[in-house]
Amino acid sequence: MLSSLLIENTESTVDLSYQQLLICMLVSILLGLLVAIVHMYRNVYSKNFVITLAVLPILVQLVIMLVNGNLGTGVAVLGAFSLIRFRSVAGGAREITSIFWSMGIGLATGMGFIGYIVLFSVIIAVFLLLLNTVHFGEKQRVAEREIKVTIPEDLDYPGLFDDLFQTYTYAANLDSVKTTNMGSLYELRYRVTLKDNQNEKELMDAMRVRNGNLTIVSGKVSTNREEL
Repeated sequence: MLSSLLIENTESTVDLSYQQLLICMLVSILLGLLVAIVHMYRNVYSKNFVITLAVLPILVQLVIMLVNGNLGTGVAVLGAFSLIRFRSVAGGAREITSIFWSMGIGLATGMGFIGYIVLFSVIIAVFLLLLNTVHFGEKQRVAEREIKVTIPEDLDYPGLFDDLFQTYTYAANLDSVKTTNMGSLYELRYRVTLKDNQNEKELMDAMRVRNGNLTIVSGKVSTNREEL
């Protein structure tokens, strides 16, 4: 069942019938749709990307069947794929996973390992759906925030909120200080890791007492770490 559908002879060529070709193409299309559906589950996506995921396996299958043991053709295909790689835009971790999965399907169907890739694709699909359903790896109650605090110029800001940060956060760093309103106010920018995001309002209320009820802004930290 897990052996290759295609029959190779001693010259490393494949005796490919139309029936075998259609079976491989049909499996590539169906598994490509499976990859697209799994990628759309609880994820932000674009229509063009999921269409690409569905079509990519049959395109890779075409390339693998054309190479067919020819070393020179294989090197040429490798060069073409390298050019496409440097012309593409970097995606997130989930996008890269789906692309590799689609390419793996094309490689397997192009070599005729139909049962092998169907079995693995079903296992991978169930595994990914399970991980996304149970929110595996998500931080449920810990949150990183960027807090901007406005204080009067006569208020000594070093250590002003240290006791509050010890109570409500795991870590707090003062990233920047700048003057505003013609130098009459200071704007402090902290990056904090909350112990419990449900206590964010309590922290802000306590900070308002210290800064004379001036403006406090709490927001998400701008970062690209999720992409890796």
